[in-house]
Parts: sequence; structure tokens; C-alpha cells
Amino acid sequence: MASNSFGTLFTLTTFGESHGPAVGGVIDGVPAGLKLDMEGIAEEMARRRPGQSAISTQRSEQDIPEFLSGLLDGVTTGAPIAFIIPSKDSRSSDYDKLKEVYRPGHADFTYEQKYGIRDHRGGGRSSARTMAPWVCAGAIARQILSNRGITIRAYVTEIGGISLPQNVQPDYSLTESNAVRCPHEETAEKMERAVREAKENGDSLGGVVRCEVLNLPAGIGEPQFGKMPAMLAHAMMSINAVKGFEMGEGFALARMKGSEANDLFRSGAAGVETNTNRSGGVLGGISNGMPLWFRVAFKPTSSISIPQTTLTTGGEETELSTTGRHDPCVVPRAVPIVEAMAALVLVDLWMIDKARK
Repeated sequence: MASNSFGTLFTLTTFGESHGPAVGGVIDGVPAGLKLDMEGIAEEMARRRPGQSAISTQRSEQDIPEFLSGLLDGVTTGAPIAFIIPSKDSRSSDYDKLKEVYRPGHADFTYEQKYGIRDHRGGGRSSARTMAPWVCAGAIARQILSNRGITIRAYVTEIGGISLPQNVQPDYSLTESNAVRCPHEETAEKMERAVREAKENGDSLGGVVRCEVLNLPAGIGEPQFGKMPAMLAHAMMSINAVKGFEMGEGFALARMKGSEANDLFRSGAAGVETNTNRSGGVLGGISNGMPLWFRVAFKPTSSISIPQTTLTTGGEETELSTTGRHDPCVVPRAVPIVEAMAALVLVDLWMIDKARK
């Protein structure tokens, strides 16, 4: 299976399936001499891991990476960093009845068409479990960026049509204080009730994650096929369940006049800046020094217990009600994945920029 690697100079190659003994990866391009904050990596893994709240899947995995190479006393050596994340709570028998059934909304049919074989146990390689290594690698990338004063933060702005009001200033200290990772207490409570109700009804919900990057210097990104928004879109659209990516005001710009859409330049304390930031911190695919921001839309979880019509691998019609352990809404657990993929993109583009200077 091709396309299991991401990045140009800072690269991640991953392996593993949902119900295999482990998932893992190999990170290449990490500079030597970086003292890794192992507690910080563990914290990021804990934010993504299953079983973290009553509204997430109850599969229990600790998701503690075991590093196999590239480190000496916790300091990077410049060699590839290989790691595994053991899987200890898979229940393959939960999927026995799905061996010859195509689940609506899943990759069962398309994987079988492409490879002539599919792993019915949790979707195999198409499972969101395979993104655990992304978060591990992203945590290391974030530490490289953090050492240069660059901060990445993401949070949930919408679940099931319940949105963070536009006139509300997010309280970022609240993002990790609730199960839905929304930085506004009243909205978070509404979102959580909606997720619980959907779960009780055997249904699921989708939503939107907003990501912001602070202190990213101007001049990062390539002018043609390596544009920063293009690289971010590639990364975000690679995340399971993502169906939309919007840089800055995105589609809203299509409804504006040029006089409304343009971010006008001004002289600021840090040099050249803009009055507004509708472009999301990029111009011509290159960072302009303003805060980078974008939004990612997630569809509702495909695994629901409400009966749905589908086909067997033999082409016969059947009815399917999905059982087992599934997230009624993947959006809260997707927040650290969005941050991780943003970090992988940004550290790679930063390295590319430095390599030519």
C-alpha cells in the first residue's frame, strides 16, 4: 500500500491496523540535540486516546509510545526516530458479523475494490486508530516549533448545528475543561447534551474544528505547488471523516466585494501587519506574519446503531445495525489530530525555507 509517508524534509511513515498488535511510525529529519519533553508527548497522546470521556468510544488504550531508535537519554541523535504504540484492548469478535457486509459511510467497499481484500476488524488500515502515530510525531514537531515561539491551538466551534456564537471571545483556558473541547462553557454544555442525546438515540453528530497558529513568521510556504494552504488542506483532508477545509474566511469571501475582502496593510509594533485577517494569515500561499487560522469540517460518525440498508459482498440487500464501541461524535478527539497535522506541515515548510537560505 503506497502513500503511507507524509512530508518532504521532516517525514513521517506510519504502519499498523485497527486490530493489529500495534500501530507506529518512523520520523526522519528531526534535528539532533533536541531534548524531548516526554510528558508533553504523553499529554498529547492522552488527548487523542479512546475512552477519555463518557461521550467517546469506551475502547481503553493508554497509547504510550515506545521509542525504539533515534534517542539517547531522551535527546534526539539525528537518526530516524522509530516508535510503536501497542494495542491492548481490541475486540475483533465485535466485527465478525461485518466480514461480508459493507458498512455505510465506511471504506469497506472502496478498499476491497482497490486491493481485492479488506480487514473487516475495525476497518484495518482505514481506522482512525492509525492516526495515533500522527499525534506522536506532531507532538515532536510542536516542540521544535515551540522552541521558536510558535504556538498551535485548536478547539471545537460547532457540533450538530450548535455553534460558538460569533460575538463570544473564546476562553482558551476552558478548551480542555470539558468533553467537547469548546472554549465557551454555555456552548460546551449544549454541545455535550446534543452528543449524549444522539448517542442515546443510536445516532451520531459531526462538527467543526478551528485551528490557530500564533507567532509564525512571514515568508514560510512555497509560491506554487507548495503553498501553505494547499499543504494544510492535504494534511487536514487526510484525517478520517474530514469533508471540508476553509482557510481564513474561506467560502464567505466568495460573497464579499473586493473592498470588503482585502486585508489592508498598516504599520504595527512588529512591523508590517494588516487591519483584518480574512485571508487567514497567508498571501500567495506564503505566511504574512499575521495569525494563521483555518477551519476543518467533520462528518457525523458512520458507525450508528440505527438500522440502515446496505449490501453484502455478494450483492444481496441486508439491514445493518452497528454495535460495539464507537464515538457518537469524533470532533472532540480530532482536535489534537488537527493540531498535530498542522505542526507536521509547518515544521516541514519551515525546514524547506531554511534549507535554501
